[in-house]
Amino acid sequence: MSRGPARVLTVLAFVVALLAFAGPASAHVGGEAAGSDFDGRIVSVTPELPGVTVRILQFGDELELVNDSGTEVLVPGYSDEPYLRIGPEGVWRNANSPATYLNLDRYGRAAMPEGVDPEAEPAWEQVSTQPEYVWHDHRTHWMSEGVLPPRVAEDPTREHVVSEWLVPLRQGSTEAEVAGVLTWSPPPSPWAVWPVVAALVLVAVAAGLVARTPRLLGGLLVLGAGAALWHALATPEPSVTAGSHAGAVVSALMPALAAVLCAVLGVRAALRGRGVMTGLLAVVTGWLLLVQGLPDVDVLWTANVASGGPQVLGRIAVTLLATLGVGLVVGGVAAARRFREADAPAAGTREARAPGGDARLDGRTGR
Repeated sequence: MSRGPARVLTVLAFVVALLAFAGPASAHVGGEAAGSDFDGRIVSVTPELPGVTVRILQFGDELELVNDSGTEVLVPGYSDEPYLRIGPEGVWRNANSPATYLNLDRYGRAAMPEGVDPEAEPAWEQVSTQPEYVWHDHRTHWMSEGVLPPRVAEDPTREHVVSEWLVPLRQGSTEAEVAGVLTWSPPPSPWAVWPVVAALVLVAVAAGLVARTPRLLGGLLVLGAGAALWHALATPEPSVTAGSHAGAVVSALMPALAAVLCAVLGVRAALRGRGVMTGLLAVVTGWLLLVQGLPDVDVLWTANVASGGPQVLGRIAVTLLATLGVGLVVGGVAAARRFREADAPAAGTREARAPGGDARLDGRTGR
């Protein structure tokens, strides 16, 4: 095996090892949905509760409460019955509260056991030893799957306030309310998205299929590696039950750093005019970009983006990952085949000359 393919195989083995170590978290930096036309946000917690942090997740789909105080927080259910107790000893959930079962599913489709009654004496069951909990609170999001809110359906061309919601809390003897708002925004126009997608794919394919040198392919490797790095560093903070933000970023960085390594080697090969090597590394890099970009591709047709940085940069990064991923895989294969075929005649000519030279030598020696 020649040194070029051997190096690519070594890089590929390294990449596979990194992805295996990183696990599924690295493939999807958003954790769940990466984009949505809905967006929920908390406006206020009144009065403020010392040591208590409340956060909205997944565009309003989930509510997170962390209680670092020494006083238990009670979260009522939808009929004002006791639902959750979150305190120093962990989280306790009332098995007689309808909210216990309704909140197990995003759309409240979980089966309700017989005998569940909000008026019954609470039956507390411990569900966590940590003072933190994440649940689907149906006051914070739109509940009808596949159906737009009436005011949105009437005019889907502009932003709408879908609802203003309140979630009551009680810390000791202090009554509080978490106030928030759920909005809907129109998604980007397909005419502003798909022409860009098509153009980027075609440029990457053309870089391998018709470009005279591998340098354009090398430049696209740099662009893709930059998008991979930004996408990893802008990993949104996950829920407390899913792990730490630093851990999520490190996990997402592993395939991104592998893409950077492949891009560096690919650019080096391109600058030296090694088209076959550049093409092979483009295939590996494109695959890495797809691993990171495809799970978040819904941001291309939704209004809001789950990102730890500016939403526009998050959308651009995913666009580059998905489009260059496809283009580099196809263009890389084309480049490897085309440049190998271009090198073949020269190699054949050199080999053809050697036997003739030997024949002349044999003639002179009388053999």
